[in-house]
Amino acid sequence: MSGPFDLTGRVAVVTGAGRGLGAAMAEALAAAGATVVLSGRDPGPLERTAAAIRAAGGAASVTLCDITKRAEVEALVAETEARHGRLDVLVNNAGITGRSALTEVEDADWDLMLRTHMTGPFMACRAALPGMMRRGAGKIVNTVSVLGELGRPWVVPYAAAKGGLRMLTRALATEVAGANIQVNGIGPGYFETEMNAAIVQNEALHAERVARVPARRWGRPVELGGTAVYLASAASDYVNGQIIYVDGGLTASF
Repeated sequence: MSGPFDLTGRVAVVTGAGRGLGAAMAEALAAAGATVVLSGRDPGPLERTAAAIRAAGGAASVTLCDITKRAEVEALVAETEARHGRLDVLVNNAGITGRSALTEVEDADWDLMLRTHMTGPFMACRAALPGMMRRGAGKIVNTVSVLGELGRPWVVPYAAAKGGLRMLTRALATEVAGANIQVNGIGPGYFETEMNAAIVQNEALHAERVARVPARRWGRPVELGGTAVYLASAASDYVNGQIIYVDGGLTASF
C-alpha cells in the first residue's frame, strides 16, 4: 500500500482493542501497514485479535493495561516506545456502558464512567504527547459517541463522560496543532457489538433505535475501520479538533 493512507512504519496503540470497535479499528490500522499494540484488561480477546491481525499479514502485539490506572497507562506508552522506538498513533477507545435513571446511579459508578472515558484518555494523551512533540508529528484519535452530542435518557453518566471527551479532543487539538499533532474523534452511532448486546436482544428497544437511524440499520464494526485509518494517516494532516460521526445519518436527522 502507498499513498496518503499508507501507515507503513507507523506504530499505533489502541486501547480496548480486544473486541468490538477497538478490534475493528486495530485490524484496519494493521491492514494499512501500522504496527499495532493492542491494549486492554482481558488477555484472551486481545490475543485473539492479535492472532487475526498476524494471520492477515499484519504486525500486532499485546500489552495489558487498565486505562483507569495511571501507572499502567504510563507503562503502556513507555513500553511501546522502548520496544518500537516510537508511538505515532494513539487511539483512545476503551469504554464501558450502563443504563439507569440518574437517581439510581451510585457515586462509584459515576466515578468509574468518568475515569474510563475522560481521565483515562487524558492520562494516555499526557503520556504520549512528549514523544510525539519530540518527533514533530502524531495522531490522537478518541472514540467519542453520538451521545456526546445528543441527549438521551437513562445514560446520563455515559453521555456526560463522552461529552467531556469530545471537548477534551477539541481543546487539546488547539493546544498541540503547532507541533504537527492532530487530535480528532470518531463518534460511532449504534453498532452491533458485545457492549450493545442487551439492546440488540431487546426486540422493542432495538426496533426503536433502528427507526431513528436514516440508514435503517445498525453499523458493523468493520465500517469504522476506514475512518480510523483516515484520522491516523497523512490524509488527515490538516484535519484537527473534529469529530467524525459514523452513524448512518443519526446526528443529521435530529
